[in-house]
Amino acid sequence: MLFGAGLTYAALGPADFQVRLGLHWLVEHFLGFFGLTLLACVAYPRPMRVAAVLLPIAVGLEAAQVLTPDRKPDLATALVAAAAVASAALLADAFLCWRRRGAT
Repeated sequence: MLFGAGLTYAALGPADFQVRLGLHWLVEHFLGFFGLTLLACVAYPRPMRVAAVLLPIAVGLEAAQVLTPDRKPDLATALVAAAAVASAALLADAFLCWRRRGAT
């Protein structure tokens, strides 16, 4: 939880605090939200509920950039983040269904 708060502050804080991997920013957003969603699905094995919570958070974090003086919100980034959350949740849901089906 503290790690997520630190990353959120780094994302919305001053430009020097941003964590970058050296990839295109859309790829970084996709990988970040995809990994976060999979991690949340491991902790709470109801992927569609996880997606229902994380989708508005992903879009809200992008919209919150309007509050920073050196950034502007971007629709493409919000859509990529939403796509990452949805695809990770669908993947986790498919895996859980496959695992349940194989167990019986």
